[in-house]
Amino acid sequence: MLRQTRLAGESPDYLDAREELRLAEIELMRHREKVAARRRALPQGPPVDDYVFREGPADLEAGDTPVREVALRELFTAADRPLIVYHFMYGKLQTDPCPMCTLWIDGFNGIAHHITRNADFAVAAAADLPALRQHARNRGWHRLRLLSCGDSTFKYDLGSEDEDGQQDSTVSVLIRDGDGTVRHSYSAHPRMADDVDERGIDLLAPVWHILDLTPQGRADWYPSLDY
Repeated sequence: MLRQTRLAGESPDYLDAREELRLAEIELMRHREKVAARRRALPQGPPVDDYVFREGPADLEAGDTPVREVALRELFTAADRPLIVYHFMYGKLQTDPCPMCTLWIDGFNGIAHHITRNADFAVAAAADLPALRQHARNRGWHRLRLLSCGDSTFKYDLGSEDEDGQQDSTVSVLIRDGDGTVRHSYSAHPRMADDVDERGIDLLAPVWHILDLTPQGRADWYPSLDY
């Protein structure tokens, strides 16, 4: 069986412990693949409404008029392509852009052109469209489809907004049937259980996993909008 290459100065105890860790990492990888297979094998999800979003150009500012409405079904570019929507915590009770969501979306902007080779992708927020576009300009987001949905129940119905307008980050996958029906396929939220907070979608950002490679781990570090 493949074994770790021994580096100069490594003690036998260190090498043995690292080998045990390597085997544990292999086991974890195989378990993630089993979970992913179960996700792909979910039964047919329920139909969802044809929600309406607002979309505008990158240089949109308050008072500008070149804003168009786009229906959910129009976000699909082909019948066999899934649609991935990231629910951005911005708008209504979330009056400032969420730093954690912003970290995720910074990364999405870098890889969106790879994602869209296989699936359609959009970011939806309850914020007004000019405010959303301004934040995008501040962050340099130029590869993302950004949508405002504060006038619809899209975020509430998919679990990323409560009845008071409090926002939550969520990722949803939708599919479109041959007859045009849009269905919910899968959603994931950061809070998986009472004792699992802000970890449910951290696989979407490499930052945490890179920090986990270090001796101190991720600790209590939290992203910011201004560093």
